[in-house]
Parts: sequence; C-alpha cells; structure tokens
Amino acid sequence: MTETRPHSRKSPYPLWFFIPAAIIYGVLFLFPTISSLWYSLTRWDLSTAQFIGLENFQQFFSEPFLIKGLINTLIYAVTTSGLKTVCGLLLAVLLTSNIFARGFLRTLVFFPVLVSTIGIGITFTVMMHPTKGIINVTLATLGIPGPGWLTNPTLALFSVALVDVWKGVGLATLIFIAGLAAISPDYYEAARIDGATRLQQFIRITLPLVRPATVIVVTLSLIGGLRSFDLIWAMTRGGPGFSSDVIASVIYKQYQAGFYGLSTAGNVILFALIAVIILPFTLWFNRREVEE
Repeated sequence: MTETRPHSRKSPYPLWFFIPAAIIYGVLFLFPTISSLWYSLTRWDLSTAQFIGLENFQQFFSEPFLIKGLINTLIYAVTTSGLKTVCGLLLAVLLTSNIFARGFLRTLVFFPVLVSTIGIGITFTVMMHPTKGIINVTLATLGIPGPGWLTNPTLALFSVALVDVWKGVGLATLIFIAGLAAISPDYYEAARIDGATRLQQFIRITLPLVRPATVIVVTLSLIGGLRSFDLIWAMTRGGPGFSSDVIASVIYKQYQAGFYGLSTAGNVILFALIAVIILPFTLWFNRREVEE
C-alpha cells in the first residue's frame, strides 16, 4: 500500500495578484534603500556622484556633534518609550476600572494623538518660555523659580521628551486597554477568592497577561523615538548648541549644508540602529511566546 503525501494547500489568489504590491514595495522601499546604501559611499550632489568608500561613515563617527546626536537619539528613545509604557499601562488600568466619566477621560487622554505635532511643538515652546511662558509664570506665583526648559542644555532634550510622552501616551493607553479587555475576569475572581490584594493581582495576573500589548507599545515607542524629528525641530532646532540634536535633526542639517553623502550615511546608520535594536527584541519575544 503506497503512502500518499498530503498536497500542500495552494493560495486561493493567483500569483499575479501580488505583482502590483511587489512593484509598489520595490519602487517606494527597496529601490530607495539600495540607492541610499550606494550614495552613502559617495560624495554626491544633484548631478554627480564620486565613490569614496567608507569615508562618510568615518567622518560621521569622528565628529563630536554627530556622536552627540547618536547618544541623544538613544537617550530620547529610551526615555519616551519607558515613560509611555509605564504611564500608558497605569492609565489603562485606571480607565478600565469603574470610575466616573470613564468614556470622557478616555477621549481626553487620546485627544493629543490627533493633534498636529508641529502645532503641539509651537504651543509648548510658548508655554515653556523662560520668562513669559505660562509654566514658569505659574511656578513664580508659587514662589518657585522656573528653569529654562528649552534654553538649558541639560533640560532641553528631556523637556521635549516629556512633551512627546504627553502627545503619544494616548495611543499606548488605547493599546493597553485592548490588552486588558482580553483578560478573562475569571482570573481576578479566582485571585480574590484566594485572598490576593489588588497589587498582587496586578503583578501576578495583569502584567504577565498584558505582555503582548506591552511589546507592541515598546516596539512602536522605540521606533518612534529613534526616528523622532518633527517635535524636536519645532521646539529647539536641536539647540541650545547641539544639546538636543538627534540623528534625524543632524541628517537634516547636513542636507541643508550640502553634505549629501554624509547625511545619506546618517540615514543608513539610523536604519541600522533601528534594526539592531528592534529585531533582536522582537525575536526574543517571539521565542518566549513559543517556549511558553
């Protein structure tokens, strides 16, 4: 009796259905990516390109202000990602409990996500003015000297990061609310019967079961933080000095100055940085999911 092998299931869609998507992907992503890799190895302008090897990358890592932008990018991404994750989870727990005006508060928390980033940047720039801004004026009435939120080199990057968290925490909260809604109430009921406190329920039930949502929030926040440009440019232009410059703002400044090859190398470094951070994190989480 001959053994019959099961036939592999064929896709219900013909192969040529995927051709339009493949063309769009190739034109809008694959071709620009390969072109960027090539132009990062050249000294080019709008009409000519001269191959110079890794000279652009060597210059990038030898310039102190470029290294400063790289370090600032990592600090900014970790700060905004961590705060969005923690604040988003706490707000989601609050907004899924039985509180007054829960629907209105959910709308209120999510509203900044819908507002223009440039508009928010300009608004907070005015609010954080060292002498006339409403924040420092309010602090002055309380007898507290307000700092130079955007003029102090030590505070500028973190001030923008806090505004970024205020704008983006609504999306993190929404993702966590969806994750919490997927947890069966039976777990909490069993825990209450066993005498578990609310804190124990949060640590033993909520945190483990909301982990898929946590991974989504951390991943999106990290990518957004590493690529951040518009809010920083609207509020500080990378200043004072180079204190709040990130890779994206450095790249833009190099383009403005006509150093196209160096700025393209910065784009490649930014792409590699995102891949090096995000891919291992995603693979590690997927492996944990399979093991469990």
